Amino acid sequence: MDYHEAADYLTSFQQRRPKLGVDTTARMLSHFGDPHLDVDCVQIAGSNGKGSTARMLDGALRNAGVSVGLFTSPGLNDFREQLRVDGRKIPKSLLARYAEEIGPCIDRLREDDDEPTHFEVLTAVALRHFSEMDVDVAILEVGIGGRYDATSAVNPVASAVTSVSLEHTELLGETVEEIARDKAQVAPENAPLVTGADGDALAAIREVTDAVTVGPDDTDPDVGAVETGMRSPVENEVSIRGPGWSVDANLPLLGAHQATNAGVAATLARQVADADPDAIAAGLRSVTWPGRFEIMDTEPVTVLDGSHNPGAAATIADLVGRYDYDDLHLVFAAMSDKDYERMIESYPEITAAYATRPELDRAEDPANLADALSAHAGSVETVPSVPEATERAVAAAGPDDFVLVTGSLYAVAEARDRWTRLLVPTARTRTGHTTNSFVGAAFDADAATGTGAGGAERPERGGPVDGDDVDRRLFRTFLRPDQAERVAERLSAVGGRCHRSDAGSPEKLVATVLAGTTTQFRELAAALADEGLGLRRVSEQVQARLDPDDRTAGADLDPIAADGTAVMGILNVTPDSFHDGGKYEAVEAAVDRAEAMLEAGADIVDVGGESTRPGAEPVPVDTEIDRVVPVIERVADLDVPISVDTRKAAVADAALEAGADIVNDVSELADPAMPAVIAAHDASLILMHSHSVPVDPDITPVYDDVVDDILDELTEQLLRAERAGVDRDRVVIDPGCGFGKTPAESYDLIDRAGEFAALGCPVMLGHSRKSMFAGADVADDGRLTPTIAATALAADRGADVVRVHDVAENVAAIKAATGELDPES
Repeated sequence: MDYHEAADYLTSFQQRRPKLGVDTTARMLSHFGDPHLDVDCVQIAGSNGKGSTARMLDGALRNAGVSVGLFTSPGLNDFREQLRVDGRKIPKSLLARYAEEIGPCIDRLREDDDEPTHFEVLTAVALRHFSEMDVDVAILEVGIGGRYDATSAVNPVASAVTSVSLEHTELLGETVEEIARDKAQVAPENAPLVTGADGDALAAIREVTDAVTVGPDDTDPDVGAVETGMRSPVENEVSIRGPGWSVDANLPLLGAHQATNAGVAATLARQVADADPDAIAAGLRSVTWPGRFEIMDTEPVTVLDGSHNPGAAATIADLVGRYDYDDLHLVFAAMSDKDYERMIESYPEITAAYATRPELDRAEDPANLADALSAHAGSVETVPSVPEATERAVAAAGPDDFVLVTGSLYAVAEARDRWTRLLVPTARTRTGHTTNSFVGAAFDADAATGTGAGGAERPERGGPVDGDDVDRRLFRTFLRPDQAERVAERLSAVGGRCHRSDAGSPEKLVATVLAGTTTQFRELAAALADEGLGLRRVSEQVQARLDPDDRTAGADLDPIAADGTAVMGILNVTPDSFHDGGKYEAVEAAVDRAEAMLEAGADIVDVGGESTRPGAEPVPVDTEIDRVVPVIERVADLDVPISVDTRKAAVADAALEAGADIVNDVSELADPAMPAVIAAHDASLILMHSHSVPVDPDITPVYDDVVDDILDELTEQLLRAERAGVDRDRVVIDPGCGFGKTPAESYDLIDRAGEFAALGCPVMLGHSRKSMFAGADVADDGRLTPTIAATALAADRGADVVRVHDVAENVAAIKAATGELDPES
């Protein structure tokens, strides 16, 4: 079964059905061989906050060294987002296999008139995946209630009920007490239930099971959890106090309610893994939860929040009130069955409102929303497309304003495209090839005359042809269905081609491939700029891909932003690095090495004090600082950009104070304090994709397409860095050759280096002498020869920088690959 067949199959099941209970899910799990018995399961139920709590528990456990499977709902665009292992979405290939495996069981269930729901099937598939990946703990967000939910087919080792309010009364009961008793059925046999509920709901829970209570101090909880202030516009400070333990943490999920959720997560982490408070604090700070008061920009502050009921809207209003801003621009959409009038009444004073709707049949008519907004907003505009409404709000807002997109998670998903959509260049010849090939050439007019959509005149008959007219480009992206249709029309009108496919795409998006000349793409960009449907952003992305050299960069990145491929020289001041460990431990030896690399043509010096080779022992912070700081202080006198190769925020802070300009983080921001440190120093960041640091040779991640998967994961990490104040113009991307990739996958990263330009950042490749070349070490020179060959390939593929041990040889390879050799030198 192909992935697109599996996706269609898994989304074909009914959403609800009259039958309640766990028997159907249990039959599917039995068919899979009872995978839930292989892992410790944690259930998290509740009316609100269960997804946030699940995410926080995931972060706390992973930072404590526990391998975690996470099952949440709903996904923003794709159900694959709901099934994660150690942060990574379930691979398409495995999902297809599980769908094929479950098929015979589904057939039997249908014969018994017991066809499962989509959620029940997905629950079984999630547990099958978690067993396959050999996770230690599976965190399961309960769907509805507790007693009859599909996730209750497991026997949990720990559980929580985050909060209780009136919801799903037709299924769970008509009072808070009845609903609380239903949810309390998730309680484990051998541990107390953890809950943030209070009042009548808590009393009802205690009728069912023992409970550990979490909440603000004035509720006399067993575990106190309170906000103590706003550390920054994007982080809370929370204090959690339990019997014999405490956690003080910075939390990116804002609000007093999130402090309670953090307390629930921390208490569960203590129950499940006896997690250290420092690990819990780091895990809480690292958490992200897309679409839940998610700050996408800071000038203006732009927030996406999928809250869809009056209570949640009131909470959002409180959070917005914490910010100083001039005007509030509200993009609002809601489902027709929601109490959107009471939601609107909860918001602060609205300067400008944009009533809109996502592409969903259940969405309320924007005209009706506009009527409800008219009494609460200075101006109201009806916009039929969420992406277009978002574009208009952002364009109208000043840098000191506030933009809020809310009312529905479906709307938030469509708005979020603006920040997460990538336009990936998949084919590009070097500019010189096309320009030089047509010097003095002239062509007939059948394909070269006329005026394009952007108003630009094409060459007349017999006139010269610019390289842009024949330089073929190919881009791929994901668009909403109406956007894909419009882009196809506009590109076809200027002579280009557009291919679209739902197969293999995320559930609500269309895979779109664009083909044409540079001239045709310039005309497309001009046509889309005022097209609506949120396509202004696509226009900007097209233009940026056509003119990548227009990007700006911090001064310390000047060597990388310049034309050609820069060279970063590796300076390991360690005793155990895989190639040159111990050679440059002494400060004088390190400085001599730096001077020699500069003489050989290095543009940047990268100083590292900890080996990340497979099996390397972690180095204490103080030891690493003692290794790198004296060297950086001396190398700073050489007037060269200095990078510090570290995954620890404290080391980065000390190195930047000592004179470093760039932090080369090979752990993909595993230390949650790292983005804030870089932002505080106004430094630059090299963001490398990695699965584990040091490299764990026993872990082999599954990639469907190594480039696409890394692009997806780095997109979220870039947003996280930007949210902390790191300017994207100061970020370099490293896809991480050798870090959790096979040799073939690492080669793909080099061969397809140009595709990473989609992230809007320079691209670095660090392949020097790595084990990926073990099979090509024919010269017995420590893999230097294949390293040089890969450097030449990287330069031809458009890499902005290579990180190497042997500077002179790799500088020569770059010059040879790019035709820059000087025969006189």
